[in-house]
Amino acid sequence: MSGAPPEVSPSFRCGYVAIIGEPNVGKSTLMNALLEQKISIVTPKPQTTRHKVLGIQSTNEYQIIFLDTPGIILPKYRLHEMMMNAAGGAIADADVLLFMISANEATTNVHLKSETAFKKVDGIRKPVFLIINKIDLVGKQTLLPLIDHYAKSFPFREILPISVLTGENVKRLLPTTIPHLPVHPPLYPLDIVSEHPERFFASEIIREKVFLACREEVPYSTTVDIVEFKERETGKTFISADVYVERESQKGILIGKQGGNLKKIGQLARTDIEEFIGHPVFLELHVKVRKWREDDQWLSRLGYK
Repeated sequence: MSGAPPEVSPSFRCGYVAIIGEPNVGKSTLMNALLEQKISIVTPKPQTTRHKVLGIQSTNEYQIIFLDTPGIILPKYRLHEMMMNAAGGAIADADVLLFMISANEATTNVHLKSETAFKKVDGIRKPVFLIINKIDLVGKQTLLPLIDHYAKSFPFREILPISVLTGENVKRLLPTTIPHLPVHPPLYPLDIVSEHPERFFASEIIREKVFLACREEVPYSTTVDIVEFKERETGKTFISADVYVERESQKGILIGKQGGNLKKIGQLARTDIEEFIGHPVFLELHVKVRKWREDDQWLSRLGYK
């Protein structure tokens, strides 16, 4: 990050906005929609997001630094503890919190303060918005009592029903959020959308394809380590990645019959990586076995600390 920023408004606002909630409520999809670019990987499976993923929306009037966070869960592994630490760090850093729920799963019979995700924000003295996603899946007879129930349960600064899938009310979120950000000069150049390096996005794209191609426990036991990322002025960018699973049986499933599953994962990942970096890619994948989810040293190496 270098170079002086262009001329900005004297009333320029800049701040961090954390998107939090339980798994699979649409946090990553929302951030991608707001940025109009895919920054966070998305799959139908819960717990796809493991890192705190940063995405930046800038104009000459404001800069919003979105923090997409892992879904709030009760940890079962050291990995889960690291993920919850990432979510907690995002909450601590944020100027505004977007607490997201799914309209089709929320109920007026549950006390908000008993919900695992809400315990992370209860008592916090900063603006908390309630974002009720997936309103396309429920009728007004369900949605209106839900809004009333949550409004009485906590002093949310704003309550916004949306559908990321259809786009309903999504464009209202930015103008609603900006007034709650501090008046502050931009923290990042106005022409970037993330601070993560390209090798981070390459590893995430590969992991996304594993989530989409494999069932049951295999995706949750898988991580990706980029061993080499060589950019070339001519020819293809060379990327070599180690894909780790925790058991030999998972390795066989991931590779597939005659290597077919791994080949498919590689082809899909290469296409998306090429689109992301704007350059042809030669992608090489190797599947290895290692008990990594409880290993602090490896979790640190993989960026979870």
